[in-house]
Amino acid sequence: MEAKRLDGAVVATDDERIEAACRQLGIEYIRTGEHLTGTDRVAEVAERLQAEAYINVQGDEPFISPTAIDVISEALEHLPSSTLAVNAYTELDDPGAVLDHNVVKVVIAAHGKALMFSRQPIPYPKGDRPKYLRQLGLYGFTGPALQRFRQLQQGPLERAEGVEMLRFVEHGHAVQMVPVLDDGVAVDTPEDLARAASREPPCRAGREAHHEW
Repeated sequence: MEAKRLDGAVVATDDERIEAACRQLGIEYIRTGEHLTGTDRVAEVAERLQAEAYINVQGDEPFISPTAIDVISEALEHLPSSTLAVNAYTELDDPGAVLDHNVVKVVIAAHGKALMFSRQPIPYPKGDRPKYLRQLGLYGFTGPALQRFRQLQQGPLERAEGVEMLRFVEHGHAVQMVPVLDDGVAVDTPEDLARAASREPPCRAGREAHHEW
């Protein structure tokens, strides 16, 4: 809601508990069918909600920066036709996060396209000390790109890693990685939730956590 470049925000969910919470709080939502991934869910929403483009803030990123959302929106405006998605990333400086399988790492080519996503620390530091990059659950797509995503079959890498952007990579479609400034806590486990609860409460209004927009 605080991102300056968006026309609106909606929660997309297949869960009646989230639907009930949205109704109680007056948050706009769309109830969807069950899907393999959040991006498949957003693709269904795109069929029902017309827009120039769609930005998916994953439900495990409740502290994502509104500025980072705007950076992804701007990147979408300059996306070449051969590239189907933009994905935010930040540099990891916490060794624990590098080793944490709940934190998805990405390696990037010189032109900024994703080469591989993994829950393992990549690249392996055999010959040099690498920079480790964290993939954020913050994606941008056009409507046609989302429909293409739904048409593609899950490949062995996506099924093994549980990282949906690998569906594009495995089928030869480019994912443009975009650096953003974001130090928010991703909430993937009960331990993450405890860390999130101990943080200073955000002063920004309108931050509905734990949902996909």
